[in-house]
Amino acid sequence: MTHAAEPAQSRPAAAPAAVPSASYRLQLQPGFTLHDATAAVPYLAALGVSHLHLSPLLAAAPGSTHGYDTVDHGRISEQLGGEDALRALAAEAHRHHLRLIADVVPNHMAVPVPEHLNRPLWEVLRDGPDSPYAHWFDIDWTAQPGPVDAPGRGRVLLPLLGDRLGAVLDQLAVDGDTLRYHDHVLPLRPGTEALPLPELLARQWYRPAWWRLARTELNYRRFFTVNELIAVRVERPEVFEATHGVLLRLHREGVLDGFRIDHPDGLADPRGYLERLAGATGGAYTVVEKILTGDERLPADWPCAGTTGYDALRRIDGVLTDHAGACRLAGAYEAFLTASPDGRSDPDHGDPDPGQPCADPHPALAAARRGRADMTGPGGELSAEVERLVRLAVRLGAAHPAHADHPPERLRAALGRLLTGYPAYRPYVRPGEPLPETSAEQLSAARAADEGPTDATDRFVAELAAGALGRGPEQDEFAVRFGQTAAAVAAKGVEDTAFYRWNALLSLNEVGGEPARPGVRPADFHAWCHYVERHWPHTMTVLSTHDTKRSADARARLAVLAEQPREWAAEAAAWSTAAGRGSGHVSDRAFGPSSGTSSGPSSGRGAGHGSASGPGHDPDSDWLLWQTLVAGWPLSPDRLVAAVLKAAREAKLRTSWTTQDVRFERALADRVQGVFGNPGLLPRIEGYVAGLAPYARSNTLAATLLHLTVPGVPDLYQGSEEPLYTLVDPDNRRPVDLGALAVRLTDSPTARTGDLAREKLHLTTTALHLRRTRELGAHRPLTAVGPAAAHLLAFGRGPDVVTAVTRLPYRLARTGGWHDTVLHLPGGRGWTDELTDRRFPSGPVPVGELLADDRPVVLLTRRGTS
Repeated sequence: MTHAAEPAQSRPAAAPAAVPSASYRLQLQPGFTLHDATAAVPYLAALGVSHLHLSPLLAAAPGSTHGYDTVDHGRISEQLGGEDALRALAAEAHRHHLRLIADVVPNHMAVPVPEHLNRPLWEVLRDGPDSPYAHWFDIDWTAQPGPVDAPGRGRVLLPLLGDRLGAVLDQLAVDGDTLRYHDHVLPLRPGTEALPLPELLARQWYRPAWWRLARTELNYRRFFTVNELIAVRVERPEVFEATHGVLLRLHREGVLDGFRIDHPDGLADPRGYLERLAGATGGAYTVVEKILTGDERLPADWPCAGTTGYDALRRIDGVLTDHAGACRLAGAYEAFLTASPDGRSDPDHGDPDPGQPCADPHPALAAARRGRADMTGPGGELSAEVERLVRLAVRLGAAHPAHADHPPERLRAALGRLLTGYPAYRPYVRPGEPLPETSAEQLSAARAADEGPTDATDRFVAELAAGALGRGPEQDEFAVRFGQTAAAVAAKGVEDTAFYRWNALLSLNEVGGEPARPGVRPADFHAWCHYVERHWPHTMTVLSTHDTKRSADARARLAVLAEQPREWAAEAAAWSTAAGRGSGHVSDRAFGPSSGTSSGPSSGRGAGHGSASGPGHDPDSDWLLWQTLVAGWPLSPDRLVAAVLKAAREAKLRTSWTTQDVRFERALADRVQGVFGNPGLLPRIEGYVAGLAPYARSNTLAATLLHLTVPGVPDLYQGSEEPLYTLVDPDNRRPVDLGALAVRLTDSPTARTGDLAREKLHLTTTALHLRRTRELGAHRPLTAVGPAAAHLLAFGRGPDVVTAVTRLPYRLARTGGWHDTVLHLPGGRGWTDELTDRRFPSGPVPVGELLADDRPVVLLTRRGTS
């Protein structure tokens, strides 16, 4: 099919993948469409990227601001402009020598409102397991009794009612061949339209149910705990072809050049999926949103270019974070929680060994374990997924006497222990193949993490998870489904629960982060660079994304707190005192029995249970509030309230998305609002942030230059070429005025010390154009010599490029600066700083001269004979 916007020009099937020099992520939504992206192409080309990285393109639920709720794989979203607009964008991009990367959502589709927007799901709801689309969706038909005339065939639980069915029965109405409940429109099984409502409901292939039943009775796999997203069985070839047909056609026709794969750990067979995609695209540039935990490596047999870059984020942030100071800050945080905040606690506890936990056992590790356990325990948000594994194990025992007689409650407990102790996202069991060594080690570690006695049921469950009990439908499905469930437990239990419960230094609580091990030694940073260079040279690297809880510049500010733990502890205590414990403060009265709950279906992003009551005030909420203010300053009360309330709901201690304590939330919002009405407090906060500014500026520019020059392909998030202080979504997904950025780029060809926006934009475009005009060579660590050598991180990229950045700038200033510290620049021709045009000879150069005039970074190249 040819479109008027641009003639289709098919590419050769075996054309080599075009590797980006750098990409730029655009969040497409009704407020920023493909037309807006097309208008921005000249600016983005001038900025210096080679690829535009587009959020999901396929038709999504009406008004979607993210695009991950796909409703139709057969068309490009009309609310984004449709296929003609995408082709026009591609044509304009090509005219400026740019290419397009598309975000792909293979794991799930939306359960939209109204439901007919997802036609395949609509037909399944109407026709049940006989629908030709029944195999599309990951539904356990055995978990729910079927219609009264086919009880053994099962049906789909739809958790969409605001109360128990009996309480809302009068709100359901038959309308022709559909059943209506408020905005929900459901298909009726043919021939049932004229039945009385109770009998009509009993004969459908679905069961409308109270939304709270999703935790324990849901029988379709979700995206994590989001009821409104139903998993797709993309491992089936016909489903892959149907759900990827449009994107693959656009790739063949030269409109799309690469792909970013969302949440591969939700797939039954991530490697198999990537193999199929590579075969269909001739090896297009593809990266995967794989979250690597600790020292975990991307599986070497995955046919892709690498990850979407959270592993890089952790190393870049880490090397600019003071490990010992972060450990002292953790001590100050614990003291703040348990004592009246008066600023007198001493956070100094010596210098912990970098790379080791600050304390053993570390509170952050305990929080992660509790968060995982909360997901899988009785009534936990992922109880339904655990129950599905229990049913599989029981069926296996019934079919194989050697595995029989494991009581369901023991199976449930054993599964909870294994999922709680699993140290990464998931194992990668592929039935019929040996268990990967890494997965075997992780399963062993999970079993070892359980300090209690183990029995035959624990061994049985662990062997099933490892695929070690032979082949068969139940064995194979259990092993695959355990991996998918483990990934959901990790994401929800750690990143979306524990990372909101332990708040010592918020910049550590990032996707893929390790708050128990803050900081990265320079030697370990260089080792990671060498690893990436050897194994995944074209992997993406990121600092800010649509999923980061705080943008890179917000985290750069927070990192300074790790260098001044004593000062921050005193300041936080003073702010709490200034805010008072009167009107608006979260008092004991706010922590009584819940005064209200949410009145209808939620987004599925939390579960309220557990308690952390404390006397008189809630110091943890204060600590989080003050750090959030520092991170996002300046920000409006509405933005701050939204971020703090989301944090409280995700923590699930006082309130949650599904069990909202209205009195607590009102008191917390009043506390936040009160800050902006406090004439004595606001100036002090503003003054403190201003005091951080020189060091935060250093961290911002250092992180930016590292991101743009380490091995890999830097992916810039929209607007991050200038200082960006955004908080968790949806705050970080707001449209960006790229037109205004284009004006400033034209007006700011050089840096201006003291103007961070101009400095960052100049640094970014300079480094991006360097990447576009030359291939950066091998990573070579360079080591400074002298009293402040630990504060300089430097490396070469081949013989003709050197990056040098300041680290831990507050401590550097406290100790008097660079003194006699020297960096030996590689021999040969002289060097020019691309950011300032200053020239330096090869050989030893005083760092004080290299970084003169308060410059925290240099990007050196050889331009000619010195």
